[in-house]
Amino acid sequence: MHTYPLFASTPKAMENLLVEELQSLGINTLKTTVAGVAFQGDLETAYRVCLWSRIANRVLLVLSRFSVQSQQDLYDGVQKIDWFEHIHPEDSFAVTFSAKNSTAINNSHFGALKVKDAIVDQMRERFGVRPRIDTDQPNIRVNVYLDGDTAQLNLDLSGTSLHRRGYREVSIKAPIKENLAAALLLRSGWVTLAKQGASLIDPMCGSGTLLLEAAMIAADYAPGLLRDYFGFTGWKQHDASVWQRLLSEAERRRYIGLTQLPVIVGFDQDRQTVKTALDHIANAGLQNKIHVERRDIKDAAPAESWKPGLLICNPPYGERLGDSEDTAELYKQLGLSLKAHFIGWKAGLIISDPELGFRLGIRSQKPVTFYNGALECKLLRLSIEETAFFIPKAKSNEERVQQALASSRQIIEPPPIETLPVVPLEPHDQPHDTILEAADFANRLRKNLKKLSKWAKQRQINGYRVYDADLPEYAVAIDIYHGEQTWVNVQEYEPPKTIDQHKADQRLAGLLAEIPKVLAISPEQLFLKIRRKQRSTDQYEKQGDSGNFYTIEEHGCRLLVNFEDYLDTGLFLDHRPIRQLIQQHAHNKRFLNLFAYTGSATVHAAVGGAKSTTTVDLSNTYLNWAKNNLALNKTFGQHEFIQADCLEWLAQEANHPHSKHYELIFLDPPTFSNSKRMDDVFDIQADHVALIHNAAKLLAPGGVLYFSTNFRRFKIDLAALSDLKIEDISAATIAEDFARNPKIHYCWRITSCVE
Repeated sequence: MHTYPLFASTPKAMENLLVEELQSLGINTLKTTVAGVAFQGDLETAYRVCLWSRIANRVLLVLSRFSVQSQQDLYDGVQKIDWFEHIHPEDSFAVTFSAKNSTAINNSHFGALKVKDAIVDQMRERFGVRPRIDTDQPNIRVNVYLDGDTAQLNLDLSGTSLHRRGYREVSIKAPIKENLAAALLLRSGWVTLAKQGASLIDPMCGSGTLLLEAAMIAADYAPGLLRDYFGFTGWKQHDASVWQRLLSEAERRRYIGLTQLPVIVGFDQDRQTVKTALDHIANAGLQNKIHVERRDIKDAAPAESWKPGLLICNPPYGERLGDSEDTAELYKQLGLSLKAHFIGWKAGLIISDPELGFRLGIRSQKPVTFYNGALECKLLRLSIEETAFFIPKAKSNEERVQQALASSRQIIEPPPIETLPVVPLEPHDQPHDTILEAADFANRLRKNLKKLSKWAKQRQINGYRVYDADLPEYAVAIDIYHGEQTWVNVQEYEPPKTIDQHKADQRLAGLLAEIPKVLAISPEQLFLKIRRKQRSTDQYEKQGDSGNFYTIEEHGCRLLVNFEDYLDTGLFLDHRPIRQLIQQHAHNKRFLNLFAYTGSATVHAAVGGAKSTTTVDLSNTYLNWAKNNLALNKTFGQHEFIQADCLEWLAQEANHPHSKHYELIFLDPPTFSNSKRMDDVFDIQADHVALIHNAAKLLAPGGVLYFSTNFRRFKIDLAALSDLKIEDISAATIAEDFARNPKIHYCWRITSCVE
């Protein structure tokens, strides 16, 4: 049979599971990409993946790849396919289109219309009849993905996302999708446990997704067997005999598997939710195979006859209960139930807030990252043994930790930051389990240091992040600065109110004891701050008056940092690559630095040989800091410092007939601001289009604007900025020390479409 290039998509962080699954289906030539796996196979292979994949979202058959430099290129590339090989003129089709980093087409709706026109025009020209558009269940679904200037044209063989198994009522919104539920079960070891006849319990089963996916895995039940529509069933090249043979095989396997199904039970306290779960179970033909009843979490106990196995659930993240205190109490109660009734069991829980996991009081293996939609979550895997329980703390130990940190907690509310004297505890001063946890932290810090210190030394980097909440129980960021000596800046992310203050203090004390040992520094070289949820202007408020500044060098630039008086040190380490990029391209150019903060980008431009620099910021304190930074460096050219509201200044300059123009502009605005010194409230998501347009008006011919933001949920409005050339360079501006957190910032290279 003919072999086709194929691609299976999957949610991010599930690629390795998809690879394992495809290999189990006999597919060996695989290439993993972000959110998917490319492979080769005949139609039977493609059909088998559609029928049996528990992890994939879609299976695409690649028709062609071609270059797209213009809208016409897209139209022509689609028309090169003979669409009569795929549909009849009177058939129906639908188009999905997505683009990334494309300068030719950045509007998905427009791209889909262009693809549709190419297909319709070809069929109408040849047959005088045009096919219909049907977005529900078309004969074929055409998929186009434009990455940069390369388009991939596909047939979507799945038709609708494969996570839709067919047992769920369409009107019921599930807290997790079916393929994510399957992934949690696979990573929790359910395949092995099910083969051993172990039981499974979901004590907060909701609409029953985890129960149903567990039963289908245990019963060798093909997840696509209930679906009545696939994207290939109306395709002209569909091989119905092959598909029927695969369905018959799956039916036989399900029949045999259901005779060997272990105990699978779900509990939930909501009567309507239990009814919904039972309806879904009946839709899957698994009535009398899965037991569900209304039961509160404190009563979620297995029967004596049930063989110990896996407890798995998707506890509320807070929103469903509406109160973080209620959520914390729920996790505490779940932990008590596990300890009381599930000794010898395994457990898997997916949570969005790692701190809530500590309410369970049971140690877990290394968490596994998944994404529930756009929300990053962690799968906690527990072995419920008494040796895994947290050891209760003696009151005297708690008091010692409190005393050690008492001076650091005495602040006047509500400042967003504290600079704390460091009082490390000796090991004998710490509770036993805190010592064990601190040892885990020390090992991770030591491992990170070994890797990153070598990397930093090779690149002559003197300021870098060595740790950033790698272990959720130690939610701090640790930055190393090398100058006349080594300084370490530790920022503790304020623990949620649901976390016991004693526990938080103990962890902090254990951390403070380990950092100087691992990094070989004295406590006087370590500075600690606590980040709190800030008011919009808090980041600009001074927090101390030490006046102590230290000098570090970055790519030949000397820069002042302050570890005590401000929320940040005066140097954003994650922007190191973009500062270097500015330095490399600044020679003989006019440079504009907007929202300049302490002017570090200005220094890099000046050291890079800029003809002139203009530095604009509302804060006189930061402008003086910027002037002092520049004075530390031997530079040439003219340097101008302007104290002004950047929004107002930029709007005036952009509309002034004789405004100065620049070959290089750096625009790094705050996420939000309602400073009393500003006339309006600024919101980066709502206001970025006007902001970028105004900045772009100040570009000289051939000039480049670098726009950056650290707002994690930011979405750039490419349609509203279609008059500009916009290139996403975020990945290239995130160095290895921040690679663990690719959303630390976003960055785009912007130029004028008319040169």
